[in-house]
Amino acid sequence: MPAQSTLSTTLRHFHIPGKPILLTNIYDAMSARAVAALPATQALATASYAVAGAAGVKDDDMTLETNLAAVRAVSVVAKEYGLPLTIDWQDGYGDRLEEGIQKLLQLGVVGINLEDCDKDSQKMIPIAVAAERVKRVLATARAAGVDDFVVNARTDALIHDGPLSDAIERGKAYLAAGATTVFVWGGSIRGGVTREEVKKLVDAFDGKLNVSLKIGEGGLSVKDLARIGVARISIGPALQFLAMKTFGDEAEKVLATR
Repeated sequence: MPAQSTLSTTLRHFHIPGKPILLTNIYDAMSARAVAALPATQALATASYAVAGAAGVKDDDMTLETNLAAVRAVSVVAKEYGLPLTIDWQDGYGDRLEEGIQKLLQLGVVGINLEDCDKDSQKMIPIAVAAERVKRVLATARAAGVDDFVVNARTDALIHDGPLSDAIERGKAYLAAGATTVFVWGGSIRGGVTREEVKKLVDAFDGKLNVSLKIGEGGLSVKDLARIGVARISIGPALQFLAMKTFGDEAEKVLATR
């Protein structure tokens, strides 16, 4: 198993504008093992919506402890395969931010998603406060000897009806605070981010952009996003949805044989 500091540097270096890291998000030990065994997998990454669903709770109701329980399970697989592990850490859990990051570091985690919307109040965190939280995460990691800890800073500005300029302002502040990339979440109701928005965001962030891939919906493909110049692509809970659909369909076939 490579040293944690080595894994963090490796993960950071995978974020290349125009040659993005592609993350097929996981949610438990079984999904982690299925993905880790694939030769093309560069890193393991969780999706909080899927983790919450597997735990029987809604995404916004998931606690630090519930999320951490999933991390313990997938971290074993990450260590077995020698892969970097990045965790969807939601909004950082308020005043437990440093506590949570310390616990993640103890499990070998080398990166997180960090949101700028408080999941309890559903209000956007002030930009200066959100940027400072990125700095606090990185300071906690450095204190543990992990200098290249990866923060994928997510902004929910667009799904809170803000203009693209708000997302850009926030993203630039998070990058200046030390984030590796910015994840501009477009939301399912809004239909994600458009091609033109992706182009503008790539230009504003010098390619340091994470985009969520829409599987089977006729959206931008991995090749499209790479050509535009993004550095990171993720799929959120999409594979969990597909897996559970298959699970239900096959169960129905079995039950139909009675």
